[in-house]
Amino acid sequence: MTPAVSTAFGAPAALGCVLAGAAYVAGAVRLRRRGDAWPCWRDCVFAGGCAAVVWGLAGPVPGGPFTTHTGRHLLVAMAGPALLAVARPLTLVLRLLPPGTLRRGLLRVAHSTVAGWLLFPPVAAAVDIGGLWALYRTDLWSAAHRHPELGGLLELHMLLAGLLFAMAVCAVDPVRRRWGLPLRAVTLLAAGAAHAVLAKSLYAAGPPGTTFAPPDLRAGSQLMYYGGDAVEVLLALTLAVQWYVTTGRRRARQAVRPERVGSPARTRAHAGPAARERDSAGSARPMRSSR
Repeated sequence: MTPAVSTAFGAPAALGCVLAGAAYVAGAVRLRRRGDAWPCWRDCVFAGGCAAVVWGLAGPVPGGPFTTHTGRHLLVAMAGPALLAVARPLTLVLRLLPPGTLRRGLLRVAHSTVAGWLLFPPVAAAVDIGGLWALYRTDLWSAAHRHPELGGLLELHMLLAGLLFAMAVCAVDPVRRRWGLPLRAVTLLAAGAAHAVLAKSLYAAGPPGTTFAPPDLRAGSQLMYYGGDAVEVLLALTLAVQWYVTTGRRRARQAVRPERVGSPARTRAHAGPAARERDSAGSARPMRSSR
């Protein structure tokens, strides 16, 4: 994601992100005007995700060539997609669309078998992290510099793969199946470990066919390592909030659950009026004194 590679894809993608952010905010305002609940913090999160992608594609990033590339990678492929997924864009679109062909078609795609497999957390992690390993540990990097069109396709892949992984881990939109919290947490942990190992390997040796200066290579690798950890902490916090809400709801249901069927209070409550009168009369009858 250096400037030489980004020219074929950066400007159109940045413009698309700006338009998507404006459309999201306009849709959220429309929902609130008609009385639907839609938190304002989601608008801010989505706008932040769009800003991260735009900055990574077109904004200035300080540092040497590899450090600049790493900063763009973190913004476009990790931080931006994570913020976009947390903002629940699919849910917003479905709530805005009226019942009809378009809404049914979108739901059909979201609930399709292909979408279900792509959003299976291990598959999404393999697509995302596997693509990064292929870029940095094969000749794809040097090939992308020789062919700008290939570089644009790689940038598009990393953006979409990052969004796919974030949606699979967060699981906040209505899709075919919402996988359990343990599976998503383990997948996030494994993907984070694979990303960290990749960053450490780049600290020792750059991508094949490249000749970056050692200080630039070390700085970029450290940025990838610690920046990736920061984004993964954000996703982990999302999972923690989901666990907290789910646990709280389960405990609330247990607190209001009726008493056991065999308890005296429940038996008395379900007894007929005549039985309750007999019990009351028996309890009010004075006891005979024994002589």
